[in-house]
Amino acid sequence: MDMQTSFLDRLFESGLLIDTGVDGLYGRSGQFEDVISAFERLIDKFGGADGAEAIRFPPGMNRAFFEKSGYMKSFPQLAGTVHSFCGNELDHMSLLKCMEVGEDWTKDQEATDIVLTPAACYPLYPTVAKRGHLPESGALFDLQSYCFRHEPSKDPTRQQLFRMREYVCMGTDKHVTDFRQSWMDRGIEMMKAVGLEVTIDVANDPFFGRAGKMLANNQRDQNLKFELLIPITSPANPTACMSFNYHQDAFGAKWGLNFEDGSVAHTACVGFGLERIALALFHHHGLDTKEWPESVRRALWG
Repeated sequence: MDMQTSFLDRLFESGLLIDTGVDGLYGRSGQFEDVISAFERLIDKFGGADGAEAIRFPPGMNRAFFEKSGYMKSFPQLAGTVHSFCGNELDHMSLLKCMEVGEDWTKDQEATDIVLTPAACYPLYPTVAKRGHLPESGALFDLQSYCFRHEPSKDPTRQQLFRMREYVCMGTDKHVTDFRQSWMDRGIEMMKAVGLEVTIDVANDPFFGRAGKMLANNQRDQNLKFELLIPITSPANPTACMSFNYHQDAFGAKWGLNFEDGSVAHTACVGFGLERIALALFHHHGLDTKEWPESVRRALWG
C-alpha cells in the first residue's frame, strides 16, 4: 500500500495530478494531458487506416438505455446516477435548513434522465440499432469518453472518473474475433514502441455478488475477455491498461443489431484506459517527459 500512496504523493507533488479531496477524483496538469493526447495520436496511427466512424458521446447517457443495458444486474456497485432538486420554494427552504444544520440535504433529490456513462461503448449500441440493418461488411466505431465507476481508492490507477478510448466492431463472429486478435497484436506493438513491458492474460469483469462469481468464471472459461497488463503500483498485481472483449451476440440480441437477412450481429470492443497508460509511462520513464528515452519521445511526439 505504501508504494501506491507514495506514487500518488509523487504525482501530487510534481503537479501531474491535482488533489480534489476525493479519492479517485483528480485534476490533470498540461503535461499529463499532453501525454494522453500524444498516446491518442499513436492509437490513431495504428487504427486510423481501418476507417472507423468516430463518435463522441458525453460522460452521461440516457437512463432508459442504461436500464435496458443490464448494467445494474452485473455491476450495481459501480454505477453512478445523476439526481437533481425538483421541488418548490418550500422544499428549497427546508433543503437550505438541512444544509445549515449539517443534515443530509440530498435525501429529497430526484433521479434525472441521465446516468453517468460506465463504459464508452454503452450509448453506441442503441444509437446504431436506430439506424436499421447493419451492412454485410459489418461496422466499426471509434469512441472516447469520460466514464464513471464508483470505486474510491488511493491507487492512482483506480480513478472514479477516467477516460476510455474504444474501438467497437460489429459483424459476424469471425469478423469481430479477428478484429479483437489484431488489436491484441497491435497493443503489444504500441506498448513496445513507448518502452513498456506488457503481458496479455485472460480476465473477467468485477461481477457483483454470488451469481457474479459464476458469470466471471464463465467469461474466463470462454476467453471472452483479455487484458493487457503493465506493472504500475504493484509488480505482483499489474494494472489492466487495455481490454479486449468479445460479447458474442449478447449486445446484438439485446439491442436488435441485425443484418439484412435478420441474423444477429456479434460485437467486440477494445478499450484503452488513457489515464492508466499515461500513469504507466510516468511510472516507468519518470515524472518529467523531457527526461524520457529518446525512442519513447519519438514514438509519442515524432
